[in-house]
Parts: sequence; C-alpha cells; structure tokens
Amino acid sequence: MVLAEELHFTRAAERLHIGQPPLSLQIQALEEELGVTLFARNRHSVALTEAGKRLMEGCRRIFDETENAVEETRRAARGETGELRVGYSASLPFTSLLPKVLHDYRERHPHIKLELSSLFSAEQYDALLAKRLDIGLLRDSGGPVPRGIAMYEVNRDALRAVVHINHPLAQRSAVSLVELKNDDFITYPRDMGERFNVQERQLCLAAGFEPNVVQEAREATTQIGLVAAGFGVALLPEPMECVKIDGVRYLPLTDPRAYVRLAAAIRKGETSSLVQDFLDVLLPESRQPYQII
Repeated sequence: MVLAEELHFTRAAERLHIGQPPLSLQIQALEEELGVTLFARNRHSVALTEAGKRLMEGCRRIFDETENAVEETRRAARGETGELRVGYSASLPFTSLLPKVLHDYRERHPHIKLELSSLFSAEQYDALLAKRLDIGLLRDSGGPVPRGIAMYEVNRDALRAVVHINHPLAQRSAVSLVELKNDDFITYPRDMGERFNVQERQLCLAAGFEPNVVQEAREATTQIGLVAAGFGVALLPEPMECVKIDGVRYLPLTDPRAYVRLAAAIRKGETSSLVQDFLDVLLPESRQPYQII
C-alpha cells in the first residue's frame, strides 16, 4: 500500500521505518506468492501494473472496512451502536410517555436500532428471561413477577370507570367502586397472562363485592366499544380517555388504591450500556428498583 502510494522505494522505506533492501525483498516475496508482477520497475521509475492496481483497490477496501469495524467496535462499547429490543403494553401508545421516550432516545442515540414489540405483561417477562427482549414497559398490577426480573416504577396512572352515557352515574364527577357493585363488568381474559383483571377483582373485593364479569376482551379499545354497546362497565387506566367513542364517559374513582403502576422491567443484573442508556432517558432522576426477584 505504501509503495503503491509513493511509487518510490526510498520514500516508501522511510515511511515504513525500514531499509530499502528489506522492502524490495518483501515486495519480491509478495509477487512470488501471488504469481504476478505488481510493480513495473526500471532504474528511473516505479509504476503499478494492472494487477498491482487491482490489488491496490482491493487493499483500500479492506483497510476501509477494517477501520469501520474498529470504529463500530468502539462505538458499541460506548453504547452508541447496536440494537435495543423494547416491549410495551398495548395501551402505552395512547400515552404521551412512550412517544416522548422513544423520540428522546433516538435523538440521543441515532445509530441504535430500536425493535419494538407490543406484548402483554406475561409475554414480556417470558421474552426478557429468554433474552428475546432487552427491556419491557408494562402495567404492573401487583401480580407475580418471575425470578430474574428487576422492576422500576415509571409512574402511576389513575383508573377510570368507563360507563355508558345513559348509566345512572354518568353525570357524576367521580364515583367509588362500591357504587358499581350491581353492574356487569368487562375485563381482560385470564388466559392471556394479563394481571389487570386480578387487580380489578381485588379492588372490588376491597370495596365489598365480587365483580360480575360478563364479557372479556383482549384490547382496551374493544372494551370501550363494548361499554358503548351497553354490555357493562370497564376499569381502565386514565390515558385511555383519549379514545373518543360516542356513548361513553370516563369517571375518576375515589378509591385510594385505584391506580395501576407503569413499570420498566429488565433482567436482574443487566449490565448492557444500551439498556442503561434507555433507563437514563426513561428515568432521568436517580432510580432504584422497587422489586427484584
């Protein structure tokens, strides 16, 4: 490479900090190994042959790729490149938090590829433990958390009673759960691994009644639609109020524990700089896990 750039044995040897004879011997050995003449030489000049030009082009590509690989390696060590796999609960796109966090993270780390997956809480836990996911953003409703998971509280969303506009309490500014004891409830199915229905039942039991579940739906938006159709009432996080469907009202609950925690879940002992950088954006203040299993 140096001789091809200089086309002068003395200058090339000086750049390489070796003598001219060893350089000449190495070039001869290279030509013998390849079985081609790389340099046309005479007493007055050195020139690349066609074969030499081709090798020069190939060597430049190799050196460029090597430099790129080294820089990519250093950037990866600094957490400036790579892929981060993020899971999120289906209701989070209805909040301002998820879009803002993703926007801010991409602004700070433009070379990181984000792979996003909408998953239920139990699916996020499984994916984290199987290393198919790096961080999960989920609604922690107090259900069991598998071993090997650390949980960080992001915020708490108040629950809303979603009722039909003709419901007797629809014009109230707020209600307590006990006032809904005679209503039919719409909730998540138990077989999908979500624990929100467990929290909902516990809240109702604390209010003195067993909820009468008449319909199950996997999506919060479907539950709101069923309320509009007159099938019953639903309990959903406050951000779902942005779903505007005719015939539905969202009522604050006065019960003290009527909220659901939004949490970030990672593997216990996670050291990835990509994950830590994401947590820095998500939780800019000092953070401590509230639960490590």
